[in-house]
Amino acid sequence: MVIAHEAPRTSGFGAEVISTVQERCFLSLESPIQRVCGWDTPFPLVYEPFYVPDVFRCYEAIKATVEF
Repeated sequence: MVIAHEAPRTSGFGAEVISTVQERCFLSLESPIQRVCGWDTPFPLVYEPFYVPDVFRCYEAIKATVEF
């Protein structure tokens, strides 16, 4: 499972989704859940393209999950 969202890594929406899936499906998962999200730092809007998850970060997370 790969979760991608624009919120920060800490206390983001994806963290809650991952927590729920871990609680209910832990024994059924074949690899660790990957989270692709924004960084845990404040950022000016001019740098938003560097902050939000892009295709390459999502691809690396998917590749790591499949190759586990």
